[in-house]
Amino acid sequence: MPFQIVLNITIAIMWMFLNESYQFSNFVVGYLIGIFMLFLLQRFIPDEYYMKRVMKIIYLVLLFIKELMLSNVTILKWVYKPNLDMEPGIFALPIDLKSNWEITLLANLITLTPGTLSIAVSNDHSYIYVHAMNIEDVEEEINSIKDSFEKAIKEVTR
Repeated sequence: MPFQIVLNITIAIMWMFLNESYQFSNFVVGYLIGIFMLFLLQRFIPDEYYMKRVMKIIYLVLLFIKELMLSNVTILKWVYKPNLDMEPGIFALPIDLKSNWEITLLANLITLTPGTLSIAVSNDHSYIYVHAMNIEDVEEEINSIKDSFEKAIKEVTR
């Protein structure tokens, strides 16, 4: 992946030199041409096409923004409810992530989403303990985190 990025930047700089115009807009056009060229020649480059991973990163960011908005609306509904009938609790989230970076990213995404807080990671790195403001169904909470954040993190890092 780093080789492809360097190659793409080189193509963009060569495009600027060939056009004899050293403006940022010309660099962007050259970079887009480089992306297209690398896409066409991806079978000759040993690594996976790097824009696939960039798209997965963008998907993870958009997923986080969506979950952030939905949980903010839920918290807002709880705040304006006349009587609180929440069931707060702590549950153990089994994780399939291996590296410390992946586990830290998942724990931070859980914590940054309102209504949930990652408390601790087990010693064997197989569980994250999560506090939630309202747990109606523990299995549903576990599946929603595993199907959204954990799955997107695996796609980005593997």
